[in-house]
Amino acid sequence: MSKSQVRNKKIFVIVEGAVMVALATVLSYIRVYKLPTGGSITLLSMLPIVLFSIKYGIKYGLGVAFVYSLVQLFQGITDGLFGWGLSAPMLIACILLDYVLAFSVLGFAGMFRRLGVRGWVAGTVIAMLLRLLCHFASGVVIWKSVGEIFGLNITKSWLYSILYNGSYMLPEIIFTTVAAIIFLKLPQIKKLVSPRD
Repeated sequence: MSKSQVRNKKIFVIVEGAVMVALATVLSYIRVYKLPTGGSITLLSMLPIVLFSIKYGIKYGLGVAFVYSLVQLFQGITDGLFGWGLSAPMLIACILLDYVLAFSVLGFAGMFRRLGVRGWVAGTVIAMLLRLLCHFASGVVIWKSVGEIFGLNITKSWLYSILYNGSYMLPEIIFTTVAAIIFLKLPQIKKLVSPRD
């Protein structure tokens, strides 16, 4: 491959990554359900990032997911992140756990991309579980929330965090995984997403 072909390929990957970030961002504003203190079920907002990672691998996937995390941080700021009354260290930890790390880990969706559809689905589920883990850690370390959820009075922050964050992340994981399976079974999409090096 010549230098110009390599350069053109990189430009194409960057442009495709930007399109996927834009699509994911638009989908993130279509909220099926929004929790009162953060978190929402969206219209498959993580799917474009996941598909990009499957197509191009972890290296490019993490790069695009990181850019998406910054977009999500900006969205969090417009939703009132700075008005939550957090101290400076807590705010930094929140930015890292709930935004930068939580959305960047979506880039790991391509970890099993060479294994076909099963590997693509496994990578998608693992990447999204890593996102749930980031939100769970934030709930325990930063928010330390306890109280009533689902009609239960929860006194342990780890249990509250898993119930709260699971209430929106589990539907997101299920919807995104089912959509990925449906999309990836379509021959046209399968061809588009098949790993590229």
